[in-house]
Amino acid sequence: MQTLTIEDELTIFTAAEQKNNVLSFLSSGDDLEINLSQVAEMDTAGLQLLILAKREAARAGKSLRFVMHSKAVLDILELANLTTAFGDQVVISHNEG
Repeated sequence: MQTLTIEDELTIFTAAEQKNNVLSFLSSGDDLEINLSQVAEMDTAGLQLLILAKREAARAGKSLRFVMHSKAVLDILELANLTTAFGDQVVISHNEG
């Protein structure tokens, strides 16, 4: 299993750079997870990137899970009513404080 940890922001200001990282990561294996525990801020551009990652992984026949959702990620997923749409177990990171 390959893991990518996204750190800091997942916002319109970082989406282009993060998109390149995520798309490159998708080619690194077939069983993938993206750790979201270090995402301090997220907006709808970040949400679009997560949706893109899921779609591209599915298109390529790869397994992609999002794990350790930070509070910032959970807030956006709840706002967009997409918490269950990702099909991943949503677990709040234990290093929130």
